[in-house]
Amino acid sequence: MSFQNILFEKNKGIGRIIINRPDKRNALNRDTRGEIREALDLIRKDEEIRVLIFRGAGDQSFIAGADLNDLKTFSPLGMYHHMNNLGQKLYNDIENLPLPTIALINGFCFGGGLELALSCDIRIASENAKFGQTEILLGFIPGGGATQKLPRLIGSGLAKELMFTGKAIDAREAERIGLVNRTVPLKDLDQEGLAVAEKICSLSPIAIRICKEAINQAAQSSLHAGLAYEVMAETLCFSSEDRAEGIQAFLDKRPAQFKGK
Repeated sequence: MSFQNILFEKNKGIGRIIINRPDKRNALNRDTRGEIREALDLIRKDEEIRVLIFRGAGDQSFIAGADLNDLKTFSPLGMYHHMNNLGQKLYNDIENLPLPTIALINGFCFGGGLELALSCDIRIASENAKFGQTEILLGFIPGGGATQKLPRLIGSGLAKELMFTGKAIDAREAERIGLVNRTVPLKDLDQEGLAVAEKICSLSPIAIRICKEAINQAAQSSLHAGLAYEVMAETLCFSSEDRAEGIQAFLDKRPAQFKGK
């Protein structure tokens, strides 16, 4: 399948979605969002892909936000439909993918771009990255999940300050407050992401998937319910061939050969 606004590729179990509108700072319009959804559908059907990486084309921008030429055309009902299809719903679908996702954040990561990054499991930033929920500067609020996800990640006080003021912060500050896992030089960004992806690919995809589901469940339930879910998830792991292989390989002092079974 060919795309106009994104690049989609896979190699050795690692999928990559690259937002490819560098002349627009990789802003998300309806066509781009639709192509991301199509790529996600392909990924769900592809058992070879074990990790998905998101990146923005070029060195200047991850995703600078939503395309304002799109937003200015929406009626209230049009926005409602958009949010439940290609807006918040799209970000939720990324968050709930049954495989790990990594956002490699280069340059501008504003508005809907930050919300897409928040939907990923791991966020790695280059030193030139800038972050902000800038919607308030345009007279509206984040609608792709940031009002719910950002406070859970960095705390309500810091999240409110970012969303109330629309200010941008640099990569080091983002790392300090826990918005990103770490910051690396721009020249090392792709290699760092690849190293993390390759490590994940070497492990049991069944265990990774179950672990992700258990962690995501924690954000939507009480501690008691989350712990009960973890017990059932661990029990499910013990039905897999990967679990038997992992233990035996450790006892045999050899690398495990996980097959996703």
